[in-house]
Amino acid sequence: MQFMCLIYSAEGSGPQPGTEEFGAYIQAYMAYTQKMKEAGKLVAGDALQPIATATTVSLETGKMETVDGPFAETKEQLGGYYLLECDDMDDAQKCAAEIPTAKHGRVEVRPVMVFD
Repeated sequence: MQFMCLIYSAEGSGPQPGTEEFGAYIQAYMAYTQKMKEAGKLVAGDALQPIATATTVSLETGKMETVDGPFAETKEQLGGYYLLECDDMDDAQKCAAEIPTAKHGRVEVRPVMVFD
């Protein structure tokens, strides 16, 4: 069963680029990714560019409207994701708890809907 792990944190929280802590943080992500690959759980995963590069698209008025940035009024933004193949929700939650951002942000775990 596939689970999407959506990684959220506030920009500026956690280790920052250019610091010694950031190097260790990136290494932790690389180690996590490798662990999921070796366990046969990794389907896909990517980091996202900062929210300043985001655009939100809507057709609510019948025509395309765009707004710079994310739409949600929140302190935390989606920063990346992992798509994992796990046995069940418990397994997916255990895997998500190992994602480095879980220490200063949030990881939302959702089963992927399968259409037959």
